[in-house]
Amino acid sequence: MWLRVATRPDLSFAVNLLSRFANNPGRKHWEAFRHTPAYLKETLHYGITFSRHADIRPFGYVDTDYAGDIDGSQLTEGHIFFMAGGPVLWASKHQDTVALSTVEAEYMVFMCAIQQALWLSKFMDEVALSQERPMTIYADNNGAIANTQNNKNHKQTKHIRIRHHFTKERVESGNISFTYIPSANNLADIITKSIPKEAVLQCCKSMGLLPK
Repeated sequence: MWLRVATRPDLSFAVNLLSRFANNPGRKHWEAFRHTPAYLKETLHYGITFSRHADIRPFGYVDTDYAGDIDGSQLTEGHIFFMAGGPVLWASKHQDTVALSTVEAEYMVFMCAIQQALWLSKFMDEVALSQERPMTIYADNNGAIANTQNNKNHKQTKHIRIRHHFTKERVESGNISFTYIPSANNLADIITKSIPKEAVLQCCKSMGLLPK
C-alpha cells in the first residue's frame, strides 16, 4: 500500500482493485493477488526519475474505466500529475456513481482531477515555484472536453450538474485547460484498468518510472 501511494503509480490499479475484496477474498482474488508480488519482484529496481532539465510546470492526465465493475457497473477513475519529468501526484479510485455514457464517466472524474490540480498549484505558490496558468490536463474523450467549454449535451449531464458547474467554472477562470490526447498516449490508462504487460512497461518508461 505504501509503495502505491508514495513511489509506484504503476501499482495503483492492482492495489485499488484487490483492496476492495480484502474482507472477503475468493479464489480468483488470491490468484490475482499472486501476480502483484511477481510483477513487483521483476520491477523491484524501478523508481521515479526526475530531471533538472525537464519542465517543472505541472501537467496531468485523467482517464476512466467506464462500467468496468461487472457487478455494479461503477467506474474506476484515475489521474496522474507530472513535474520535472516524473510523476508527483496520482490516484486510482473506484467510484460509487454509475455513469450513463463514456462522456459522463470521464466528465465526472474531471472534477476529482481539478481538485488535485488546484492543490498542486497552491503548493507551488506556497514554495514560490513559478507556474503558468492554465494547468493542462490531458484526456482522451472529446465529448467530455467539449462539455468543459460549453453547454453541449447539457441535458445528458443534469444529474451531475454540480460537477459540471464546478469544472466549467475552473476552466472559464483560466486555472485549468483540458486537451485531447489519443487513448494510446494517455498515461492515466495504467491506473484505471488492466493492460498488457508490454503496455505497462512502456507506460512506466513514458512516465519516468525507470530501472535504477
